[in-house]
Amino acid sequence: MSGRAVLVFDDREYSRERLEALADGLAGTLARRGVQAGDRVALMSSNRPEFVLAVLAIWRLGAAVVLLSPAWKQGETEHALAVTEPAHAVGDHPVLAGLMPMLHLDEPIAPGGGPYAEPDPHTDALLVFSSGTTGLPKAVRHTHASIGAAVGHWRDALGLTGRDRIQITTPPSHILGLLNIVTVLETGAWMRLHRRFDLERMLHHIEADRITVEMAVAPIALALASHPKLESYDLSSLRYIMWGATPVTPDVAETVTRRTGVGWVPAYGASELPVLACNPLEGARLDSAGRAVPGVSLRVVSLETGEPVAPGGIGEIQARSESLMAGYLPEAATAEALSEGWYRTGDVGAIDADGWLRLTDRAKEMIKVRGFQVAPAEVEAVLHGHPDVADCAVFGVPDAADGEVIVAAVTVRRPVEPAELIGRVGERLASYKRPRRVVFVPEIPRLPSGKVLRRLLKERHGRQTDD
Repeated sequence: MSGRAVLVFDDREYSRERLEALADGLAGTLARRGVQAGDRVALMSSNRPEFVLAVLAIWRLGAAVVLLSPAWKQGETEHALAVTEPAHAVGDHPVLAGLMPMLHLDEPIAPGGGPYAEPDPHTDALLVFSSGTTGLPKAVRHTHASIGAAVGHWRDALGLTGRDRIQITTPPSHILGLLNIVTVLETGAWMRLHRRFDLERMLHHIEADRITVEMAVAPIALALASHPKLESYDLSSLRYIMWGATPVTPDVAETVTRRTGVGWVPAYGASELPVLACNPLEGARLDSAGRAVPGVSLRVVSLETGEPVAPGGIGEIQARSESLMAGYLPEAATAEALSEGWYRTGDVGAIDADGWLRLTDRAKEMIKVRGFQVAPAEVEAVLHGHPDVADCAVFGVPDAADGEVIVAAVTVRRPVEPAELIGRVGERLASYKRPRRVVFVPEIPRLPSGKVLRRLLKERHGRQTDD
């Protein structure tokens, strides 16, 4: 192996040269299976180096990666495949293998091959799934140009250089995990890829690998704050911990800083526009998602009129940038997400005269659990399929550990145990989509149009802690 390691997994080390050679080899294998420029290739894989190689190989051929979560069950995967219509598949997951011919990542990869031409920057590079206000998850389309712009924004916002060392504990099938991986490769930094999140291993490797930047979401932050032996780890190599996916819980962040001496850098992004805002590395604030990163414009518009509001005014956060998605699949969903070139985030907040962004609420009804977006309609569809459920509505309530937890309000034809309904969702959807609580109500409040009044349900049942 020539060159220094840029990716480490367990006791395996990969130099940039080895990664490039193996990606060339895998690209050759995919090409022999018929993958060509413009194709879509489904990728459903556990956290492993071959995931990274697959992304690089697919891009070498000018094809687009369709990222499928390994947490998904068959029904969710079938929906994703129907929306994106990939011609080929690669991965290590039995669900995908059961639905279409799949090149298994356990197959040996012979290095070498190519050279391969640079892909057209305006062609699709990536399709990653996101849930909107209604219906099932949509595929967000990113081009090579938009992903390249997002990588540049992330690198600059975090001040990453070739001297940095990070670890990837979040799923690569999620936009944050993939963004971190690609940014490390583009920057020449070093990364350790973990099979799954494990707090003890994460802390051990901060110390052993001298990690300089730690990426965290709310559950990781809460686990750090409550760790009984946190002070026993040497975390002095960390420049900061990034907090993403959900607004910061100040008391949790302050507890970690008090116990470790390490500060936080809150940031804000979306699948549709991966890096919206970030705090400065010096002088970060816990009450703000930061300021718009260079290359991104932010504005706040009135929820009533759609017109921009004065500094400090409350409204929907909108953004535009070269890193904006090319659109959704199904394509019909794109129009409602854009307003004259501005991406409508669905988040409610304010931007003060100095550019500091404060998030207060969410206009969209999707629920964000541990950084993953959950469409209420998807969970409701499963619950409606139960013979004893007459009507239902799903909503999210704030939670210190997970950002939000899912609550299902249900009207029933005859008595049914909450555990049975929660289990039904768990059997058909990813585990993070299971309701934490079920509340039985005499009726689901709706407008004459049939639209559920979720806010009313939140007010009535969101603060209850019992079933």
